[in-house]
Amino acid sequence: MKRIFLLISAVFLLEGCIQTIALRSMGGILDNGLAAFNEESDIQLAHESLGSNLKLIEAMIKSDPENEQFLLFAAQGYNSYALAFCEDDSVDRARVFYLRAKEYGMRVLMKNKKFKQALDGDITTFREAVKTFSKDDVPAIFWTAFSWGSYVNITRTDVAGLADLSKVQVLIEFVAEKDPSYYHGGSYLFLGVIEGTTPKSLGGNPDKAKEYFEKALTINSGKFLMTQLYYAKAYAVNTQDQSLFELLLKQVEDASIDDVPEIRLANVVAKQKARKLLAQENELF
Repeated sequence: MKRIFLLISAVFLLEGCIQTIALRSMGGILDNGLAAFNEESDIQLAHESLGSNLKLIEAMIKSDPENEQFLLFAAQGYNSYALAFCEDDSVDRARVFYLRAKEYGMRVLMKNKKFKQALDGDITTFREAVKTFSKDDVPAIFWTAFSWGSYVNITRTDVAGLADLSKVQVLIEFVAEKDPSYYHGGSYLFLGVIEGTTPKSLGGNPDKAKEYFEKALTINSGKFLMTQLYYAKAYAVNTQDQSLFELLLKQVEDASIDDVPEIRLANVVAKQKARKLLAQENELF
């Protein structure tokens, strides 16, 4: 009887191991799938494929809830979905997906006990906790901050959310310090948005915003067109620099989407958003 019990236990253990191995071997496939998605030039095709793939990733997370690679895929995917396919048409949907992205990113970061304890604390305690992370944590920190900050940016009436902006900034500053080139200088781009869209009365600094955007452009050589888009939207509009606004959006319009294939889709989305922004020029200036 004991031998039968051990045999049955071994079978279940083996099945569990096989399932875990099979799931984790999917990581490479998903990685390639994400790369293929980012290289897509057709927005509608990207839209149709991303939604179903996100549900697949969520199914895999249910089977392997501690898998950091899957959690990061979900965080990045929902950020992309909200930015590319929701913000311009339904802010309410964008909020939902940014919060979902934040949740997945936080599940990775909360494994750091000091960070988990400091999350609801004061900004000094929070900053000290963030320092306990390493460069290896940059992707999780970036995508968590991206979703958190994006949610705040499109929910300016949420007082509690605005209060969180200082913590978002601490996370993004960590990325800028540890790996400024990550995601094409994305940390400097995001810092530029924060400084450029925050009123001076609440600590915003247009001069710093300009400096951050220029740093991002230096890192990505102007090839990541979201940089020019948000430079125009967050800085040129708020400083009422119409000539800069037109110059930046013309750069987006004239740029090739094929110079950097791995960000082709992001650049297609930037071009689409730039056209919409340019159509509002008379209202903005």
